[in-house]
Amino acid sequence: MEIVTEPSVYTDTSKPRKIAVKKLITYIALTLVSLIMILPFVWMLSASLKAESEIFGFPIKWIPETFHWSNYKEVWTRVPFHIYYLNTLKISVITTFLLVINSSLAGYAFAKIKFPENNILFFIYIATMMIPYQVMMIPQFMLMSEIGLVNSHWALILLGSFNPFGVFLFRQFFLSIPDELLEAARIDGLSEFGIYRKIIMPLSKPVIATLVIFTFMHAWNDFLGPLIYLTSDHLYTLQLGIQHFVTEYNTEYSLLMAAAVSAIVPTILVYFLAQDHFIKGVANTGIKG
Repeated sequence: MEIVTEPSVYTDTSKPRKIAVKKLITYIALTLVSLIMILPFVWMLSASLKAESEIFGFPIKWIPETFHWSNYKEVWTRVPFHIYYLNTLKISVITTFLLVINSSLAGYAFAKIKFPENNILFFIYIATMMIPYQVMMIPQFMLMSEIGLVNSHWALILLGSFNPFGVFLFRQFFLSIPDELLEAARIDGLSEFGIYRKIIMPLSKPVIATLVIFTFMHAWNDFLGPLIYLTSDHLYTLQLGIQHFVTEYNTEYSLLMAAAVSAIVPTILVYFLAQDHFIKGVANTGIKG
């Protein structure tokens, strides 16, 4: 006699419950970490709108009783802050543009053009990323001095326009583009530069956005480079100009915070404008090859 068993009406709900608990813990942890990271920026914004005597009051008043918007006006009028802003913008934009062009051309050559010792040369070039900047400072300064670019923005622009990281980023992205697409273009009579300009670059928006964000933020926030190469006040960048609010005997923190808030606005704008392509670039740029 065959015994037929009915399916149990009871189901194991412990597994979905464990997954839900893990997700909840993850979200709570991420929220706490995000708040910890945002807190200094909120304090900086709050301090930039306070009087000097209120900044270090305890307990902290996150919302000032009186908003001192005059702090921002004084920042822009006490020193030539607009000149520092334009200098930094000039260096950052030109450096970013040149680095994208140089890195994409080199990345295309390493990824899609076969030549002797391709991989070895690429490995040697990437290995230069392991050399600390402090080791290269003196040779670079001597080189810039020999060609007469000390106390010039072009020293910072030229040194920032070549970066192995950018070449690595583009090469890895270009390896994901099918070779058949390029072969078809060559059969149609398109030159290598034509393939690069008309096919490769239009497909490279994610990796371009990624490199633009990294390069622009590095050039905008660079302090050591301008400190080494710039000596004239009218050539100073924001990072050097902010030093005007730090004196030997007194630091005006309200003005310093107002200057810092003004300085971070362009980097935030660049990130928000390119964030969609940036996320795609990070996700798609793997370690193929």
